[in-house]
Amino acid sequence: MDRNEIENLIARVALRDRAAFEQLYDRVSAKLFGVCLRVLNKRAAAEDAMQDTFVKIWKNADRYNANGLSPMTWLITIARNTAIDRLRARKKGHQDIDTPGFELVAPGPNPEQAAVASSEALRLSGCLDTLEQDRGNAIRGAYLDGETYADLADRFGVPLNTMRTWLRRGLIALRECMSQ
Repeated sequence: MDRNEIENLIARVALRDRAAFEQLYDRVSAKLFGVCLRVLNKRAAAEDAMQDTFVKIWKNADRYNANGLSPMTWLITIARNTAIDRLRARKKGHQDIDTPGFELVAPGPNPEQAAVASSEALRLSGCLDTLEQDRGNAIRGAYLDGETYADLADRFGVPLNTMRTWLRRGLIALRECMSQ
């Protein structure tokens, strides 16, 4: 997946180019679905979160700023935040869309996309394991399980700003590890 290609597709989506939107979906949906599934742990809920994610991408593509950061970071952040919002709503007791007997299942990733997503997940897991245990657990809690920074600070017995520093430094270390 070429960074410039993804940035170009996002720019074209901002201009409401449906073909570019379809191409962007084909290129990134497997990875974004993996993010949603990891947060929500339910395929149907992850599929719904994916749909919401791509609606947000369509509506907000003009807000993407190619500032040297990976466009995948922007896309993954949208997917993760959408999934976390659904998870928090479910934890607060709101009606979940996952009503038994009423499931609209989108086609899943093809075998190649699934293999690529699995490989990336293994790399990320390996990189998380290189961090100090409490830092790795904090990152998993914040970015994969949807815990708030305040909840994590309480759980680990550190001030909120210390938790923010742990997470920021941990993400920098992960980025370096993943780029190798």
